[in-house]
Amino acid sequence: MIILSYLAVGAIAFALITLSKFHRAMNAFFILHTLASLAIGIYVLLNTPFPIFETGSEYFYVDHLSLYEVLIAALLFFLASVYANGYVESLMQAQELHRNNLKIFYMVFSLLLTTVTLAFFSDNLALFWIFAELTTVFSAALVAILSAKENIDAAIKYIFIASGAMLFSFIGLIFLYTLSGEVLGSGTLNWTILAKNAALLSPKMLTASFVFLFIGFAAKSGIFPFHTWLPDAHSKAPSAVSAILSGVLLNIGMYGILRMYAIVRQTQAETMISQFLLGFGLLTIAVAVLNMLLQKNLKMLIAFSSVEHMGILLLGIGIGTPLALFWTLFYILAHSLTKASLFFSAGILHRQYESNLIKDIKDVFSLQPIAGWGFVIGSFAIIGMPPFPIFSAKFFILLEAFGFSKPLVFAVLLLLVIASAAFARFLIEAFTQSSKDAGTEGTETPLIPYTVRGGMKFPILSILFMILALGVVFPEPLENLLNIIVYELGYL
Repeated sequence: MIILSYLAVGAIAFALITLSKFHRAMNAFFILHTLASLAIGIYVLLNTPFPIFETGSEYFYVDHLSLYEVLIAALLFFLASVYANGYVESLMQAQELHRNNLKIFYMVFSLLLTTVTLAFFSDNLALFWIFAELTTVFSAALVAILSAKENIDAAIKYIFIASGAMLFSFIGLIFLYTLSGEVLGSGTLNWTILAKNAALLSPKMLTASFVFLFIGFAAKSGIFPFHTWLPDAHSKAPSAVSAILSGVLLNIGMYGILRMYAIVRQTQAETMISQFLLGFGLLTIAVAVLNMLLQKNLKMLIAFSSVEHMGILLLGIGIGTPLALFWTLFYILAHSLTKASLFFSAGILHRQYESNLIKDIKDVFSLQPIAGWGFVIGSFAIIGMPPFPIFSAKFFILLEAFGFSKPLVFAVLLLLVIASAAFARFLIEAFTQSSKDAGTEGTETPLIPYTVRGGMKFPILSILFMILALGVVFPEPLENLLNIIVYELGYL
C-alpha cells in the first residue's frame, strides 16, 4: 500500500500538471506532489511497524534507511518546488527557458521525484539499477531544458558517463545472481535475502561483483575517476535542479554502495573492500579539492565541493564501524541541506549578475543580502565550521578513521584545510568587490538590484535555520532513527 500511495500521488500530480495551462498551476501541483510525498513518509515513519515488505510483491521493501533517504528527497524536492515558482518565471523572462518547455520541466521534475522514491524502496537490486538509470535520464533532461548548447553538451556527457559506467554494474548483477544461485539453489538480487545469506557467499566472487557494481554506483555519485560529468551538469543546470542533483541524486549511488558494503562486511572480503573504499574516498577528496582551489566559477566551486563530500561519505562507509556509519548517515542529511542552500543562493546571484564568474560579482550585500549571506553562511557550514552539523559528522568520522590509519587522517585534514582555503579565497575575492573599484568613476553602469520573486528566499532561510538547529541540538528522534538504521544494516 505504501508504494501504491506514492505511485497514486505521482500519477495524479503528473496528470494535473499535464492538464494545466499556467505556470502557477503547474508549480502548485508540483508543490502538492512534494508535500504529499513528505506527508506519506512521515506518517509511515510514525505509525507503521518496520520492516515492511509490500504485500504481493517481492521487489519492494521499506526499512528505516530507505525511508530516511525518501524523506530527505521529499524535503529537498519541496524546497526546490517552492524556489522554482519565482526562479522559473525569471528564467522565462530572461529567455533562458522557452515557455513551450515549461510543462515538460514540471512533468519531468514530478517523474523524477516518483522515480527517486521507487529507487530507494527497491528491494531487488536489478530494479534499483533500472530506477537509478531512469533518474539519470530524467535529471539529464532537466539539465538540457535550458536554451543553451552547453546545457545539452553537459546532459549528454552526464548520460554517457553515468549510464556507461552503469553497464559495468550490470555485469556485477550477473555475477551476484550467479553467485547467489550457487549457494541458495535459485538466484536472487534482493537486498534482504542477500544480507541474510551473505556469510555463505564466496568472498572472491562477491569482491568481483562489488567492484563492478561500484563502478556504476560511483559514477552516479561523482566518485573519482567517474566524476567528470558532475561539475558540468551541476553548474549548467537550473539552480532548482542543481540542488536536487547534489542533494538527492548523488545519494542514490551512495545508497547502493552502502547496501552492498553491508553485505560484504559479513564476509572475509570486508578488509579488502574497506581499503578499496578508503583509497577511492581519499583520491576523490584530493581531486575535488585541487580543482576547487583556483576555481573562478561560483557553481563549479559548489559542484566540485559535492565531489569532495562524496569522497568523505565513502571514507565513512569504508571505515565500517557502527559509529562511523551513524555519522555518515547524519552527514548525508547535513550535506544535502547545506548544498541545496548554496545552489539556491547561487541561483539568485546568477539572476542578479547573469554570470557565475568572480569578476562579475560586485556589491553583493547591498544588491542581494539574503543570497549573499546565504552563500557565506552556507560556505561556513559546508567546510565544516562549528556549530554547523557537518563539523560534528566530520569530526567523528575522522576520529574513527584515526584507529585505522593516522596518515590517512592527516592527509584528509590537509585536504580539508585546502578546501576551506578555496572557499575563503572565493568569498574574499568575489564578495568584497565593489562596482566603484571597476575603473574610472562614471564609466561603469550602476547595477540595479534583481527583484527576487516570491518563494526564492524561503528555501534559503529555512535551510539555514535547519542546519543551525541541527548543529546546536541533536534531536532525539533523529538519533533513534539513525541508531535503528545502524542496527538494521547489521552493524550492531
